[in-house]
Amino acid sequence: MKNIIGLFIITNMLFSCSSNSDLADGYGNFEAIETIISAESNGKLMHFDINEGQVIQKGTNIGYIDTIPLSLKKKQLRASKKVIASKSKGVLSQISVLKSQLKTANVSKNRIQNLIKENAGTQKQLDDINGKIDMINQQIISVESQNAPIINELKSLDIQLLQLDDQIQKSVITNPVTGTVLVKYAEPFEVTAFGKPLYKIADVSTMQLRVYISETQLSSVKTGQEVTIKIDEGDSMKSLTGTVTWIASEAEFTPKIIQTKEERINLVYAVKIDVKNDGSLKIGMPGEMWIENSSM
Repeated sequence: MKNIIGLFIITNMLFSCSSNSDLADGYGNFEAIETIISAESNGKLMHFDINEGQVIQKGTNIGYIDTIPLSLKKKQLRASKKVIASKSKGVLSQISVLKSQLKTANVSKNRIQNLIKENAGTQKQLDDINGKIDMINQQIISVESQNAPIINELKSLDIQLLQLDDQIQKSVITNPVTGTVLVKYAEPFEVTAFGKPLYKIADVSTMQLRVYISETQLSSVKTGQEVTIKIDEGDSMKSLTGTVTWIASEAEFTPKIIQTKEERINLVYAVKIDVKNDGSLKIGMPGEMWIENSSM
């Protein structure tokens, strides 16, 4: 009887070990950094040449928004600038005349001062010329004050022209990151607006598998460590190599969709693993992490 009980215990232990060895060290889903590209200008999409699943390189021009209204407004501002600039030229010419008169008056003043030294001039002549110089200076100040608003208006027009140039430049849709188009939200000749999504893109050449491990497994996982990743492939499992890039510093409650070795684990740690995509990995796909020589 004792031999039968012993045999039953050994068989049960072997079955338990075999069952544990069939469990992965972590379970999770693949994800990638997804970027939604939005319009930076208002108007009609005159050209928008992308398709879902297409790989686009960074810096590629994929379309543009109608810039005719912006160009017309730019021409209008330039015409206004010419009109205002002509007013400024008239004011500047007055200042030039007054400064010429001031120069002549200063020459006369020097002459009168020399005559007074030789007792050939009078103080009244000097007072008169000083009065004339003061009057000319006041006139120059008055005319310059008239020109200040004109100069400020010209500066304002220059800023508006720079803003239009910026809007025209942003009307060209340039892809900011290399990746695969996941979703296309707009079509050519649709009217778009600033901030309206145009398409979603993600770099899926390297995917991130986010798995959850228990506290007892933390000591066997380190940043930079290579681990085995397994995914479903028909009736079997396909193995890939991944690199641990991030381990959460704080525990969290086990997500409902995640399985773990210990059935009653409440708190787990998130781990991210970079896996080079050979074309078989998709966003949201489940995956398993296996640590070599891990003790179960």
